[in-house]
Amino acid sequence: MIEIAITDRAWTRALGNARALTRRATRAAFADLAPGAAAAVRLTSDQAMSELNRRFRGKEGPTNVLAFPATSGVGGGLGDIAVAFGVCEREAAAQGKSLADHLQHLVVHGALHLIGYDHQNDGEAETMETIERRILARLGVADPYADRDGLESHVRTLG
Repeated sequence: MIEIAITDRAWTRALGNARALTRRATRAAFADLAPGAAAAVRLTSDQAMSELNRRFRGKEGPTNVLAFPATSGVGGGLGDIAVAFGVCEREAAAQGKSLADHLQHLVVHGALHLIGYDHQNDGEAETMETIERRILARLGVADPYADRDGLESHVRTLG
């Protein structure tokens, strides 16, 4: 089961299908790697994301996506993902991507963190990116890493 909460109306104003895109991306990430897994996804504001980032990571300001793995896998629930509208919208514009594609990428990225993937070093980052590319291709989303110059900013941003 994928629970989706949209707590910032900007998501639905910008993407009337934000809920469907989020559900599809989450399911695609779990399909091969964690079949039957459940998670909660919150599409939120920069302000709410800033609070989460400060509270749980000790960092100021919003980030694009945060993943909170569950402390127990009871019921197949892997954890929660939060995505900030303003950050996602600005990044999509700066990278020349559609908001829909960037949302799906961030949701897949967060879901992979819930499954246990990370990008703390080059090897981990390469593995995670390869999996992301495969999932996103199935969703019809262009390779977000095709511009290798953007990789460093991606790792900083998603980290």
